Amino acid sequence: MNNLGIVIGREYMTRVKKKSFLILTILMPFLIAALCAFPVILGSIKDDEQKQVVIMDKTEKYLPLFTNTGTAGNGASDDEMKGYKFVPGAGDVQLYNNEELDIEAVVCITGDLTSDPNAIKIYSRNEVQNDLIRYVGRILDTQVHKDKLAAYNIPQLENIVSDLQTSINIKTVKWGDNGEETLSSSELAMALGLISAILIYMFVLMYGAMVMQGVMEEKTNRIIEVIVGSVKPFQLMMGKIIGVMLVGFTQMFVWGAMLLGISALVGISVMPSMADPTIGIEGSNVAQQTALQAMENNDSSAEFMQAISNLPLAEIVIMFLFFFLGGYILYSSFYAAIGAAVNSQEDSSQFMTPMVIIMVFALYAAMGSAENTDGPLAFWASMFPLTSPIVMMVRIPFGVPLWQELLSLAILYATALLFVWVGGKIYRIGILMYGKKPTVKEMWKWMKYS
Repeated sequence: MNNLGIVIGREYMTRVKKKSFLILTILMPFLIAALCAFPVILGSIKDDEQKQVVIMDKTEKYLPLFTNTGTAGNGASDDEMKGYKFVPGAGDVQLYNNEELDIEAVVCITGDLTSDPNAIKIYSRNEVQNDLIRYVGRILDTQVHKDKLAAYNIPQLENIVSDLQTSINIKTVKWGDNGEETLSSSELAMALGLISAILIYMFVLMYGAMVMQGVMEEKTNRIIEVIVGSVKPFQLMMGKIIGVMLVGFTQMFVWGAMLLGISALVGISVMPSMADPTIGIEGSNVAQQTALQAMENNDSSAEFMQAISNLPLAEIVIMFLFFFLGGYILYSSFYAAIGAAVNSQEDSSQFMTPMVIIMVFALYAAMGSAENTDGPLAFWASMFPLTSPIVMMVRIPFGVPLWQELLSLAILYATALLFVWVGGKIYRIGILMYGKKPTVKEMWKWMKYS
């Protein structure tokens, strides 16, 4: 047991003392946030160069919608359209099928869209950009809508129809065991569940691969031959698994503390504006409207915060740790066994592929289960030990019976212990095997050795 503690301490301290560990631990949340925000920012950046789009309108009815300055009231804003310059066209559409012409696309309208919605095509030498399709469609949809209303010859019909359009704001209320009512949010529960599932997926893959990489490095450098002289192979394997696990918990603790700190700072900075939304804007009608809008936003923020507080946050955090721990032990024991059995990174791919496929399936099962957390897919995937750490985390924010959580954990940890036992047998033999590519049949023989 003393040797096991030494291996755990060595594995842990070797990793946390590295500068790369400290830098990655601090920067990882910011890198993830940047990766999420980067595509959105890039997508919002518009090219200053305007692309020329030809409008060929045989009805001469819709052309002014595109060629007139401004598109207000036509379903699109000037900001949306600034990437394109619309010019009138005439003649045969094939005349514009010429590489020498600097034309992005040709919009050809052959008839009245009110009676024939299919009387429009967009031609281009390349695939037509989705934003152009959306812009053109939005403008024409709005105009056709106006034309159809005008055909009824009813005064102020457009205003009447506009008044009829109402957006229903449905609030969900959850009944407690004692009949108490609490505000809930299915969207919030789904988001929190999916984030938890994705985090477990990432952490298990990341830390499991870390275990395998460490085993392979020691085996390749022949350090393992010296170590096994004083430490049993099983103790060495468990020491690596537990040591890396503690590294993972350390990183999670740091990230959690950073998240709480940032949340507290954001909350403090937002509180003054929430307390008095009319600061600095009194004295005008615009100020009053802005104040009312601010109060509505504050009400929404209060409901959002109340919905968060009504979620079983403590249960989610505790179950996250338990399912991460079980999933990590299960997969990392397999990773350690593979690392001990193979001689190179290339040899490991044949054994890694099935496990990666299972984890990807678990992630997709979690996404599918988010829409119906009590369905058969969600239930059985949350009981199957190879997928339960990921899928169960999607279900927990919606409320899962305690017996299902305990049963899933029992199956998960029983299977994890089985994987540790099997992995230990493979590890014991494979760690000292060199120069021979292992096969599944060969590893099956190792498992039978006493």
